[in-house]
Amino acid sequence: MKPLESPYEIAEFGDIRVFFAPELDGGGSGYGQDYISFLQQNLGPQNCVFEWCAGPGFIGFSILAHGLCDSLCLADVNPAAVEACRITIRENGLEDRVTIYESDGLLQIPESERWDLVVGNPPHSGSDRKIESILKPAIVYQDVDWKIHRQFYQTIANHLAPGGQVVIQENAMFSDGDTFRDMIEENGLEIVATPKCLSTWRDCYYYVWSRPVSRQPSWTE
Repeated sequence: MKPLESPYEIAEFGDIRVFFAPELDGGGSGYGQDYISFLQQNLGPQNCVFEWCAGPGFIGFSILAHGLCDSLCLADVNPAAVEACRITIRENGLEDRVTIYESDGLLQIPESERWDLVVGNPPHSGSDRKIESILKPAIVYQDVDWKIHRQFYQTIANHLAPGGQVVIQENAMFSDGDTFRDMIEENGLEIVATPKCLSTWRDCYYYVWSRPVSRQPSWTE
């Protein structure tokens, strides 16, 4: 294959080359890779995985490369991130296995999309405070008043296949499981667990693992 002439850098996960610009990497290439051991130990291979706030798709493409899903769906609001994903799809010949959407949350994603597992490394701060130590654009780490998270949990259940689950990566410096509990439970989901990411060099990252509430029939039904 002819080398791609572009300003992109390349990260390799198995036999997949992921194209990205450094400012698009919100941590998916680093601590986001904890998903691999988490899935191997807890959930196993899935049919279709969706990566929310995908950026260049480090997490999703790595899950695909490690044989932990059959097909992958990606979405991000940033056109630059979506273009990087499209290049990765094209350069790796993944058009039959990977779908990409430019979408504000899930708003531009067709209602017909259904996923067995949803993952993501969304912006971790619910404040508009600029954090000088984070050398990334604010869009990578700011979710003011948790608006992005609220919209996500309001709509995600409609896109889950039967038995589908949601495992989202968060940062304990800015939140804990209770931060998201109301927005999860108000939308028909329940928290399964909030385990730490174990294979990262910092211990502040954790997962919010949720799923639709199982409706048990009452004695009168």
